[in-house]
This record gives sequence, C-alpha cells and structure tokens, in this order.
Amino acid sequence: MKLQDDANRFPLFHRVKHDHDIGVYIDEQNKSLYSMGYTEHSFAHIGVVADRTAYILDTLGADDHTIDLALTAAWMHDLGNIINRVDHSQSGAMMAFYLLDKMGVPSEDIAPVIRAIGNHDEGSGVPVSNMAAALIIADKSDVRRSRVQDEDAKNYDIHDRVNYSVTSSILKINQEHTAIKLKLEIDTRYGEIGEYFEIFLERMLLCRKAANFLNMDFHLIINEQTLM
Repeated sequence: MKLQDDANRFPLFHRVKHDHDIGVYIDEQNKSLYSMGYTEHSFAHIGVVADRTAYILDTLGADDHTIDLALTAAWMHDLGNIINRVDHSQSGAMMAFYLLDKMGVPSEDIAPVIRAIGNHDEGSGVPVSNMAAALIIADKSDVRRSRVQDEDAKNYDIHDRVNYSVTSSILKINQEHTAIKLKLEIDTRYGEIGEYFEIFLERMLLCRKAANFLNMDFHLIINEQTLM
C-alpha cells in the first residue's frame, strides 16, 4: 500500500520528499555509510520505512495529519548519519528541526516529527509516541538482500551476510490489531538464523517495546518458525 504517494492527503510529506536540500542530505549521508561498509540507507530504505510507518498508523486508525507527519519523520529519520553514525538519531532530529523550521512548518507539527526521529534508534530510542513506535518498527524491520551495497561477496561482513540471506520480508498486522508480525524467508546458504539474532536482537527487542506501546504483541517469524 503506497500511502505516501498521495500528495493531497499528505501535503507536508510531499514538500519534504521533493525538497532539493533534503534530497542532497539523504544522498550524502548514504555515501558516508557506504564508505564505512554499512548497508544501504538511501532512498530505497527510507521509502520502505515510510511505507511501513504509514501502513502501521493507517491500519490502527490514525488520521491523515498524523500520518503526514509520520511520513515526514520517516523520510528524514537518517539525516544525522551525514554528521556521524554515532547518535545519528539525535543529530538527525536537530537537522530536521532546522529544515522544517526554515520551511515555515509550525512548531506543533515539528515537535512530534523530531520526537520520533530522536527516538528511532536502538540504544537510546524509546517509543514515546505512536508515531515514534511506528517508525521504530518500520525502520528495524527493513532487512533485505538489496540493502547490501558491496558487490563483492568476499568482502561481506555479518551484516551483509544476514541482509543478503533475506529473500522475503513482510510486515503484517493481524485483523484483530493485537499483533504485528515480521515474516522473513532466509536462505541459510548465505546467512544463519543465529547470525540474524547476533546482530539484530537489540533491534527486535526495541520492536517489541514499540509494539507493546501500540497495544500489540510483536512476533518474528523466520522460515515459518515463530522465534519471538
């Protein structure tokens, strides 16, 4: 469901998505991460995160204005990587504040956006709002083969192997809205299920906290086996 493509429903997000400066910062922050060997954090990643953030909030009955702000937060959530990977959620929140303020966005709309961005990452992130919780789950669930940026498999580290091993990734809320499930198909020729937990356990636990904030359970299903 591509909710983010509706410019009439989500006017602020439409402005942000087509803003030249924001686009430059998104592109440049991914270049920094690429040089350090990180997986893709550019437009493909933020597109997935925006779609999933909107899907979660729309399914749970959020109004269009809330989804508009959430899409904005999702699109800008990784800007801080251009400054440094460490504490990028906090630096990214400050960048988002400056950029949105410069665009004339009212403080009542900026506040929930930067609150979500500043709390989206594991280690220091906390699901302090529905928007923040949805952004956490959307961001941490984006694991897929196409996020691997190095074309030479001989250079793959554990993060590359795990992402490359994922052939299918589906995020789904059940009909009763009591659980959100991340269903992964992993090709164990490229990465082991144990390696997934080695690098993503903290992220999955944060997803559980975020789901609980939204009054749902979080389930991780890998190769048809429920592991959380």
